[in-house]
Amino acid sequence: MPDLRQRFFIEDSPVRGEVVHLEDALQTILAQRDYAPAIKILLGEMLSATALLASTLKIKGRISLQIQAAGTFKWGMAECNHLGEVRALADYEEDPHFTQATDSSTVLQTLVNPVLFINIEPEFGERYQGIVPLDKPTLAGCLMQYYDLSAQIPTRIVLASSQQRSGGILIQLLPRNSEEEQKRVDEDLWPRLTMLTETLKAEELTNLEANEILYRLYNEEDVRLPEAEILKFGCTCSKQRCADALIQIGAAAVRETLESQNPIGMDCQFCNSHYEFTAEEALGLFGEHLS
Repeated sequence: MPDLRQRFFIEDSPVRGEVVHLEDALQTILAQRDYAPAIKILLGEMLSATALLASTLKIKGRISLQIQAAGTFKWGMAECNHLGEVRALADYEEDPHFTQATDSSTVLQTLVNPVLFINIEPEFGERYQGIVPLDKPTLAGCLMQYYDLSAQIPTRIVLASSQQRSGGILIQLLPRNSEEEQKRVDEDLWPRLTMLTETLKAEELTNLEANEILYRLYNEEDVRLPEAEILKFGCTCSKQRCADALIQIGAAAVRETLESQNPIGMDCQFCNSHYEFTAEEALGLFGEHLS
């Protein structure tokens, strides 16, 4: 199955949704580090979640989820942009819970003083950061609480991941516009869809195609499917970004680094790309030249 995001609509209703499937991109990301099994599963769920949430934005930019905590799990993040490019990374100490676990809830239960950040970064405009309590047993539960209470948009999310592939489904009950308010409303639609969505099994979400999932859940509804969007691994690193980082730390710090490291090497933690700056290149960023 390709890595994709399938949007869907329930005809003549304010309900919309998305189904996400990730395999190749997930494997590319997990291959960058020797992650413990439970960490792989958590990153898979976070990736599917960001792909789902990114679809709800009507802007060019990116959205990321970031978990920060004390204890053996330090932090983890996943990101998706408007082009459908995803990436993820995590940092943690060895813990037998992470090796033996078969689901992400084991990781969430071990977190000390955890916080989940939702970061929205448009290409143009102000950044937004939401803070979500990690006080539910699952990542999906925490995100649903955020939408219900903060965004005040009834939302149901189901996430699932193995070490091979991940998937997710999101449905939302959007506010009705003036035209929709004039039409007869099926008051049982949202409770019915919610109940059906919650019957979805983890193995179905990770192993079945989006069309098959939607048929199994909502075959009695009038479901409309626009063209699916392809998802893929993508990293934003570049030599120019590394140059910008050197400029930010300043000429004095760069000169000091060159005394022990020439050329200056910089590695991307997301994709393991390596960039080098000779002394001439590094000092040239500040208009300086070798004597």
